[in-house]
Amino acid sequence: MEDASKSNKETPEVSDEEAEDESVEESQPEPETKETPEEVKEEPEETEEIEEEPPEEQDIEEEPEEASEEAKEEAAEAKEEKPAKPEVKKEEPKKRPDRGPDFKYIVRLSNTDVDGEKNVVYGLTSIKGIGLHMATLIADETGVDRYSKIGDLTDAQIEKLQEVINNVNKNAPGWMLNHRKDYETGKDIHLISSEIDMRLRDEINIMKKIRSYRGIRHERGLPVRGQRTRANNRRGLALGVSKKREIVAENNK
Repeated sequence: MEDASKSNKETPEVSDEEAEDESVEESQPEPETKETPEEVKEEPEETEEIEEEPPEEQDIEEEPEEASEEAKEEAAEAKEEKPAKPEVKKEEPKKRPDRGPDFKYIVRLSNTDVDGEKNVVYGLTSIKGIGLHMATLIADETGVDRYSKIGDLTDAQIEKLQEVINNVNKNAPGWMLNHRKDYETGKDIHLISSEIDMRLRDEINIMKKIRSYRGIRHERGLPVRGQRTRANNRRGLALGVSKKREIVAENNK
């Protein structure tokens, strides 16, 4: 009991006015304390909006992939639509025109085959030893048109051409002949086809037998007409600078 009485004594007596003031203060809301929670509530909303942005970025990133795929498809279609390169057609060999049953496509003259589609002058030049000047002379001697086809000539005209070729020495002037002052006869003659090679071989053998300078050069396989051999026409294993020359050059130094 004493303790209860002490506690009652220690607690001060509160008047009615003070109690009313305290009740009014408690009833009035504190503006500062209430505003803070609203601000706190609003902030998470902003964070939610920021969190929602990354998916939009992903959509934007996905668009270039789709665009790249579309570009690839367009490029493939463009390649398909490009016109193909024109194929190079191989030229077919020209067919020889039909010139009639009597046309001779190959004519035999002086052991050589002459193309019948060539003119007389150019056809005769295919024979070894006959040039343009000699061919024109032969055509004029036989009385054949120079520019007519050899295949159109008759057998009689071809035989006449052969006779003129064999007797060119008599019909042609000396300056047109290809072998003047023959070694055996001393006459000016004209060689045709295989006669050229045979006569050349015989004359080289004669020069070797008589041991002339030209014959010796032919035997050794060296140039015959005075060409130099220090820089050109070097053959065999003895190429480069010899040791003797190197030693002489060192001694001179």
